[in-house]
Amino acid sequence: MKKIFALILTLAMVLSLTACGGGNSGSGGSGDGGATPPAGGSGDSKTYKVAMICDSSISDGGWGMACYNAMVDAAAKYGWDTEVSDSIAQSAYYESIVAFCDLGYDLIYAPGNQYTDAILQAAEEYPNIAFALLNGGADTPAKAANSNVTSLLPDSQQVGWIAGILAGLMTETGKVAFIGGMEIDTTKGKYAGFVESAEYVGQQEGKTVEALDVVYSGDFSASDKGIEFAKAMMDQGADVFFGDASAVDSGARQAIDEANAAAGSVKVYDIAQPGDFLGQNECIIGSQVTDNSGLVGLCMEAVENGTFGGETIFGTMQNGVLSCGKLSDLVPADVQEKYNSYISQVMDGTFMQ
Repeated sequence: MKKIFALILTLAMVLSLTACGGGNSGSGGSGDGGATPPAGGSGDSKTYKVAMICDSSISDGGWGMACYNAMVDAAAKYGWDTEVSDSIAQSAYYESIVAFCDLGYDLIYAPGNQYTDAILQAAEEYPNIAFALLNGGADTPAKAANSNVTSLLPDSQQVGWIAGILAGLMTETGKVAFIGGMEIDTTKGKYAGFVESAEYVGQQEGKTVEALDVVYSGDFSASDKGIEFAKAMMDQGADVFFGDASAVDSGARQAIDEANAAAGSVKVYDIAQPGDFLGQNECIIGSQVTDNSGLVGLCMEAVENGTFGGETIFGTMQNGVLSCGKLSDLVPADVQEKYNSYISQVMDGTFMQ
């Protein structure tokens, strides 16, 4: 039944790409093995193709948009063609992946740990296609039957630290909040890093900082849940937010902006990720930035060279994958100086030591 659905979806994609003038004469593919292995090397005249699947929208102003832009930026650098299927339901992960495999895409890019089962299933059936799983588990590549899966794993603890340091410095109420999309390992790691760094910085600054219990929306597209969560957490006194929930985060920022407008001044803040979203909402005071394009680019290079798969590529502040975005003028100059000092400690490995 799944294969039938996948074939129907493949035909729909073909028609869509034809109508839009999309698609290129890249490698062919079939359901019995996938794309022909790349010849490799920069002199290859082949046009490579990468496809992304995403359960959130690539216009969500958050995770989906940043991950899509990462693919596009990497593809521009390496001369690859791109395609995306976004806002897909969890029940359609596998079928969407298989549809792109049948269309002959060389690399399937899935930005989230929640796609792991679908990726592993498709990777077993299409041994000659490469699969890149952003925020995939460190042990996921070893589970792949054909060594054609790579996990791209930004350091979730450092992601949380970058946001938690700023939250600990900026909170006036002593209460900070975190909103998650799904209860997956990477999100839990970000929350843990956020909590420990906010509490630590608060202690260093002579105040007590408490993180409210994490809440999960169950998906990444329900902006209305973000509004609901943010209102409830503001009622509990939270004045600095951080999230890992894509469009749900956008809903939270809407609620925060509305609350600030009603109060007549900006007193509740949000820290964005994984792109530099300063200016997108008035409440955003800074961002944790992840250069996913660099990680995706490494996958493209490996596909071209015939060396893809079977590894986990980690991203940290030390290797330049993680960084801090610009700070808002709402962050006082002396606080900005302290923030940069704590970030330097993260860089040199002395933070919380």
